[in-house]
Amino acid sequence: MLFDEPTSSLDPELGIEVLQVMRELAEKGMTMLVVTHEMHFAEDVSSRTLIMADGRIIEDGRSVDVMRKPQTTRAQKFLSAVRDR
Repeated sequence: MLFDEPTSSLDPELGIEVLQVMRELAEKGMTMLVVTHEMHFAEDVSSRTLIMADGRIIEDGRSVDVMRKPQTTRAQKFLSAVRDR
C-alpha cells in the first residue's frame, strides 16, 4: 500500500488515528511505502528508511540506523529539524 503524507492536512487527533491504523496494518504484515515527516512513527514501524533531498536518495538503511546515526550532513540537519516537533 502506498501513502503520501497521510497525516499532512489532518488535525492532531485524526492524525493519531490514521497512524494507529497504519501501525495495525504493519503488525499484520502489510507492506507499505510511506512518504512522511512523522519521524517517530517511521522509526518505530518501518524496517527500512530512505531520506531524499534534491531529488536523490541521501540515506538508505535500517530505520534505526538511519534515524539515530545518519551519515550525511544533510540528513543530520533534516532529522534534527523534524524529529521532536
